[in-house]
Amino acid sequence: QVQLVESGGGSVQAGGSLRLSCAASGRKLSSYVVGWFRQAPGKERECVATITRNGLITDYADSVKGRFTISRDNAKSAAYLQMNSLNLEDTAVYYCAAALRYTLSTSNSEYDYWGQGTQVTVSS
Repeated sequence: QVQLVESGGGSVQAGGSLRLSCAASGRKLSSYVVGWFRQAPGKERECVATITRNGLITDYADSVKGRFTISRDNAKSAAYLQMNSLNLEDTAVYYCAAALRYTLSTSNSEYDYWGQGTQVTVSS
């Protein structure tokens, strides 16, 4: 199994940027598809970005396309979410998740391991 720890959250003004990191320990992160999810108060958890095990294929929610970039460094057992042009609707708790599968998935139920989450707050 793998343990995931997110970092990099915080408060930022609209239009600003943040970079989230996900550090993995235990089994090698290269064995997993990685997804970044977020959950805002009163809303369901949604997948914002996902990346294949080798990092060659990515997928994004329409709401973040062109603003967020997911990446990974398997040598460091880490994944990242670069978030630019943040807006108020991006405020949420962001989670890193790992799925023991080969293909991308945006479904919560397909992910086997989750981090504890990191808060991102965007203000005007």
